[in-house]
Amino acid sequence: MRVSKSRSRNKGNRNRSTMGNVINRVFDSSGPEGKVRGTPQQIIDKYNQLARDAQLGGDRVATENFQQHAEHYLRLLSAAHKEQEARREEHERLSRERHSEREMERNKRQDHGINPDGVAGSNVPDIADTNNGSENSIQTQDAGLVDTPESQSAKQRRNRRHRKENSSTTEESRIERREIETAAE
Repeated sequence: MRVSKSRSRNKGNRNRSTMGNVINRVFDSSGPEGKVRGTPQQIIDKYNQLARDAQLGGDRVATENFQQHAEHYLRLLSAAHKEQEARREEHERLSRERHSEREMERNKRQDHGINPDGVAGSNVPDIADTNNGSENSIQTQDAGLVDTPESQSAKQRRNRRHRKENSSTTEESRIERREIETAAE
């Protein structure tokens, strides 16, 4: 039977340069006293304890061996801490940049008289109501502009549609149309 190569390909292609979550990862260490299992900090503590025991027993070679094993995991842990600190600093730097960009945008909007909502403030001419709140009497300050269907109120557009549908030409509807037309002008 043929063995699947996908498993071996995946093992070789793993990215070992990133530390990932080394700080909390559980390792199996095969030391001189057998397997030691735990997080890097737990393994360091265990090898330091074994080195102290070997030193008290007078075995300098075993002491040095345990200290070297502890130093290996100490280097792993310190590299992971440095990488984590670098990621945190990069994140803080990006956060400060985004914050300063938002502040600059906010200041720019305030300088140009635009609200944070993107709506223009006092620099835009107001709409004046000249006929005691009637919707048909809205005029703009600049009378030189051409009226477009978008600038007319919804009620005026509805009245025009209604007029096209009902072609009755009674005196009341003629008067009403004239009022609407004069209000739009």
